[in-house]
Amino acid sequence: MRDRYKIFIIDEAHMVTSAGFNALLKIVEEPPEHIKFIFATTEPDKVIGTIRSRTHHYPFRLVPPEPLMAYLELLCRQENVPVAPGVLSLVIRAGGGSVRDSLSVLDQLMAGAGPNGLDYELAVALLGYTHASLLDDVVEAVAASDAATVFRAVDRVIQTGHDPRRFVEDLLERFRDLIIVQAMPESAHAILRGMPADQIARLHNQAHNLGAAELSRAADVTNTALTEMTGATSPRLHLELLCARILLPSSEQNERGMAARIDRVERRLNYAGNDVGTPATAAPAAAAVPAAPVPATAPAATPATAPQRPQEPAVQEPPAQSAPTHPASATSTPAQSGTGTSAVPAPAPGSAGNTAPTEPGCSRRARHR
Repeated sequence: MRDRYKIFIIDEAHMVTSAGFNALLKIVEEPPEHIKFIFATTEPDKVIGTIRSRTHHYPFRLVPPEPLMAYLELLCRQENVPVAPGVLSLVIRAGGGSVRDSLSVLDQLMAGAGPNGLDYELAVALLGYTHASLLDDVVEAVAASDAATVFRAVDRVIQTGHDPRRFVEDLLERFRDLIIVQAMPESAHAILRGMPADQIARLHNQAHNLGAAELSRAADVTNTALTEMTGATSPRLHLELLCARILLPSSEQNERGMAARIDRVERRLNYAGNDVGTPATAAPAAAAVPAAPVPATAPAATPATAPQRPQEPAVQEPPAQSAPTHPASATSTPAQSGTGTSAVPAPAPGSAGNTAPTEPGCSRRARHR
């Protein structure tokens, strides 16, 4: 009687049957002035169309991580509870953007916290998430193609009682973080809120070691495996097959697998540094060295002088001095002095045969004259 309106809130309105909505339809269509109806539901598509057409729809959205992070930090300061770096980001992730769920998770952590406050190890253990160090080992082993380390990590997940599906979710989350760091290396902290600076630095190194194509392929393969693991009877087998597919990009005969293999080859060339080009530049120089002496030691000079040695006693010094006066002896002088060896590489045998008998004849004619 005191209030102006009487408000009826029907929570979980999608659970109301069609008969129940039909019973409410008349009063919803023509309500009294002092009555207001509020239908709260997370599945508005299940509310019958006659009710939805007569109501206003006000969607409630999830709280963004940034204001929710500030609110949780304020609560922890008011409660005098120390919080380790990275814990509140896990709380927000567990809450899924819901303030109520995030506060429930934070209450659970505070109830199990010790005198040192909210520790990262405790938060990971209580929430069931995969430790960041284990994810670091897996990602670095994938970048180095170290299959032994990857499968040891999988065995550690199983032996410690972790859910394989949760591990795959965390691995997919890590690949998403690496893609963000690779896309915006200078301002990744603006999106990865609450993550410690040293962890972001490690993500930078991992994103550099993993190429863009191989990182995208690993995320796609992990997402597909996560979908296939729903209701699987052997989640460990699916997890091990996932690791095998990530480690073997050649298993995919498509553009994505080819791009991943090219990225792997480029990374190996970058690791090798400038040493890769050294043999390529040294090989032509080494090949040119033995080729240089070949013209200098051509076999044409040897046959040209060899036949003349038996006939040298017949040629005496005086005719040799008068030889420049004869035209034929002038043409034969370069052959005897050896200065024209480079001019006769190919026709050396024929020219040598023609010159050897002519020179003694010229000298005889010179003596006769």
